[in-house]
Amino acid sequence: QVQLVESGGGLVQAGGSLRLSCAASGRIFRSIAMGWFRQAPGKEREFVAAIRWSSGSTFYAESVKGRFAISGDNAKNTVYVQMNSLKPEDTAVYYCAARTSSGSMYNSRDYAYWGQGTQVTVSS
Repeated sequence: QVQLVESGGGLVQAGGSLRLSCAASGRIFRSIAMGWFRQAPGKEREFVAAIRWSSGSTFYAESVKGRFAISGDNAKNTVYVQMNSLKPEDTAVYYCAARTSSGSMYNSRDYAYWGQGTQVTVSS
């Protein structure tokens, strides 16, 4: 069984920064990419960022471009997201995800493994 565990969430003032981490454990697997999604109360889960290991290519939602930076270690199946210039609208539960198949980085359905989520709250 594969487990993804997120850490680093918390409460921060608008304009502040947080760094989320995600580490995989359990059954050894080879991911093609890992990413982050978020879900705010009353809203659907949305794509935030992803990194494709083979090329090192990164993908971002328009709402976080220039503010968030994703990085990671393929060999360790770990991924991070540095979140700067946070806004109240970034408040959500952030989920780490890993995929083992190719396809769109933006579609949550193509990710096979998910973490339990970590809360990020940005106060105004």
